Amino acid sequence: MGTWDIGPFDNDTAADFSYRVDEAPEEKKAEVLRASFREVIETGGEYLDSDVAVEAIASAALVAAQCPGGEPVTTSYGPKKPLPALPAELRPAAVEALDRVLTEPSELLELWEESDGEEWKAGVLRLRTVLSGA
Repeated sequence: MGTWDIGPFDNDTAADFSYRVDEAPEEKKAEVLRASFREVIETGGEYLDSDVAVEAIASAALVAAQCPGGEPVTTSYGPKKPLPALPAELRPAAVEALDRVLTEPSELLELWEESDGEEWKAGVLRLRTVLSGA
């Protein structure tokens, strides 16, 4: 995974995911995000691959951008096309997926812990706070 910073779209996998979001028909964009959350959640206690986790974090950032207190996704690596209003029911799934990303066994968590990833983890927790409405 090519990673150049700590943001949700600051890696190759998330940038590729953005393209997939852009290519989805407008009425299917929410399902692309929902599927990324579902894939993470359904790992249960099994080992969570970093690419799957990265896509869920990118999806969570897109959902959080439409929440009160959420930050807009302005990076050039995010989707180029604006997203329609996303259903509020994506928020609990996003929170659950982020919780799973931050729980062992998680390859992405391990990778960041190996490189002093406290700032990355704090960013993920900020997304979670926005999504949970806390």
